Amino acid sequence: MKARQNRLKGADFDNLFKKGKTTSGDFILLKFKRNNLKINRFGFIVGLKTSKKATERNKRRRQLKEIAKSNLINLKPGFDIIIFLKPATVKEKYQKTKEEVEKLFRKSGLYK
Repeated sequence: MKARQNRLKGADFDNLFKKGKTTSGDFILLKFKRNNLKINRFGFIVGLKTSKKATERNKRRRQLKEIAKSNLINLKPGFDIIIFLKPATVKEKYQKTKEEVEKLFRKSGLYK
């Protein structure tokens, strides 16, 4: 996954929040919308309510990026995707987060 190529920009976030479809899990919210490109673009939101510590939020964001990168081959091309962590996720382990994201990808029909 090329970081710049697969990254959502500010205007894309706004558009996705207004017109995107939503799938929700236990502690993760997934918003997605078809784009007219041959690649998937991702955005990750880990809010201040998740943790007051920037190091913890950045760690969770890095974990989400790695999960998206590992699933990029299995996803249908041409989608903008935002993964939003709900506030109760600080205690969750990486493996549990990965399973939840993959479950949401399946539920939303993003897998090939």
